[in-house]
Amino acid sequence: MTNTNTTQSTAPITNDYYLTNKKQTVKETGNNSLGKDAFLQLLVTQLQHQDPTAPMDNTEYISQLAQFSSLEQMQNMTKAIEDLLVSQQQTQLMNYTTFIGKEVEWHEMTDELDEEGNFIVNNGKGVINQMKFVNGEPVFILEDGKELSPGNISSVFDSSSSKNEATENPLVEASKLIGQKVRYESNGEWIESIIQSVKTNNLAIEFLLETNESLTKDQFELITE
Repeated sequence: MTNTNTTQSTAPITNDYYLTNKKQTVKETGNNSLGKDAFLQLLVTQLQHQDPTAPMDNTEYISQLAQFSSLEQMQNMTKAIEDLLVSQQQTQLMNYTTFIGKEVEWHEMTDELDEEGNFIVNNGKGVINQMKFVNGEPVFILEDGKELSPGNISSVFDSSSSKNEATENPLVEASKLIGQKVRYESNGEWIESIIQSVKTNNLAIEFLLETNESLTKDQFELITE
């Protein structure tokens, strides 16, 4: 357990953190924005009031129908993407809530350097007591108040196991490389950097480097000294 003298929080995860109770951002359409229904109504009105002696050109009519069809398809695609993102967030939330009550080992890179010029990495253990979202990103809160991101967690221990054995997952395994020196090829040149954090992107694990590059494990090599 971490030995920080902070006030412990015993409150469990609240309903406010569940995605179903999260306030959804609603995009409001102003009076100057033309929706698909208004577009169709405008086209029908135009046809009803056209000059019989100079009817609308067929090419122009087909062009406006094509614009309407394109508008409707874009709106349907946007809705489908939004539904997919919500579904992915719900799945992510369900996975992260399983960490509540688990003991974890964590690490955190600092801006300080040791005598050899390497970044100092703090580490410790604690039990996850709460979980919340900050700007759409999950944050775990330990019993002593310490806040961690998923990339800071090195190992997860099964508290129900008498042996207290660590249960590893790919993200936890990847987190162990934080602080390691690596090299990668860019535009024909080899560049050295340090892994600062890890994240998941569409089920793939990416490593964020000091050079602001985001690479998968097969795109870099570890530097052993």
